[in-house]
Formats: sequence, C-alpha cells, structure tokens
Amino acid sequence: MENRDQVDASPSHGAALASEHLSRVVGEKALVNEISVEVQVGEVLAVVGHSGSGKTSFLRLLNRLDEPTGGIVRFHGRDYRELAPPELRRRIGMVMQAAFLFPGTVAGNVAYGPRQRGQTLTAAQIALLLQRVGLPGYQERDVSNLSGGEAQRVSIARTLANDPEILLLDEPTSALDEDSARRVEDLVLDIIHERRMTCVIVTHNAAQARRVAHRAMVLKAGRLAAIGLTDEVLQDV
Repeated sequence: MENRDQVDASPSHGAALASEHLSRVVGEKALVNEISVEVQVGEVLAVVGHSGSGKTSFLRLLNRLDEPTGGIVRFHGRDYRELAPPELRRRIGMVMQAAFLFPGTVAGNVAYGPRQRGQTLTAAQIALLLQRVGLPGYQERDVSNLSGGEAQRVSIARTLANDPEILLLDEPTSALDEDSARRVEDLVLDIIHERRMTCVIVTHNAAQARRVAHRAMVLKAGRLAAIGLTDEVLQDV
C-alpha cells in the first residue's frame, strides 16, 4: 500500500479517466489538492475518506460539474475541456447521493437526457430501462409518490438512458435504509458488469468499498493519502 502526502500516477493508454495535479481552491480553502490518479477502462475505483475530505468535490471535477482551479482531467487520453460540457456529462454520467428528480412522471425523467439532445426514447426503450432497474410498469407514476429507493433507481435509469461510458456515483446508497441500500448496490454492480462500465464511487462505508471496488483511494484534507488494492488500503478502516 502506498501512503504518502501525495501519490502521483502518470496517465497510460489504458486509462479511461486520469487526473493530473487536479485542484480546486475556493477562497483560501483547497477542496481538492494536487490529485493525480488514473482509472482503467472497466475498473471500479472507490473514493473513501472522512466527511470534508474532498470526496464529492473530487468527483464533481471529473465531469466538470465544478471547474478545476489547477491541473487537468483526461478522458481516454484527451483533455476533457475539448468536449462540450453537455457531451462530457452524457459520456461521464453521475448519480448523486439524493435523487434529484424533475416534477412529473417517471417516464418523463428517464427520457429527459436524450430529449435534450433532440432524441426521443420510445415507450419500449423506457420500459426496458425501468425493468432493468427493477421498476417495471412505473412509467406513469408521479415521482412525488416514490420511496427513496425507488427514486434512486429512477435516477440510475435516467443516467443510463444517456448510454454513458463512465459512471460516477456519489454516496448512492447513504440516504437509504439498509435493505434498499443493498438492493441499489447490487443493481449498480450488475449494470456495471453487464455494460463493462468504468466506475468511480464515493462512499463513507468501508464495507461497501470492499464489496464493489477492486481498488480504493483515500482522501485526507483534499489530498490523495493512499491508493491501492481495496483490502490493503482499507485494512485498518
């Protein structure tokens, strides 16, 4: 296990996503401080750390929901600033901790992303996506009537509707009860394996990190403190 103030990694041709000295400073506070790491194609990487360590800030930089104040991110070796933000966020999809759904029906939420690009999902395509996330027949349900677990599944279906190459997950189960959390976790793992997706998941739960990720990185005060095989990095957590 590597355990230094800063762990640096040079990008390789096999990296789906790579950050190079990535930083975000707001005021006098460095939320993300000189992080260099790469995520290989098809890899699941867990990002762990205490509250305030910079986990979510780091994740948001990976698809430009926030702008870095230093360093760059490479998407398949290409500076991601060369892609228009909407295209980047389609290809690097993100599921938040809380499911922020738009008012209206489940079907309307699932169809939102493609509609923004001038594409229309058919009723059959929407039904298939909802079936895949365990919500068959939910098309016309109003999102205000969904449970927390159901809403998170709709959020996942909405992200998958954009056919992303990389999935960013920000504490996707932390707001759910234990049963719903494990169901969503299992669903996400199944989808990642089915689609051979690259995934970066932020979690405060070391046991979850061990279940889902081959490698883990630990953040402390915005810096990369350790990275390596999950069981080795988290052996004392």
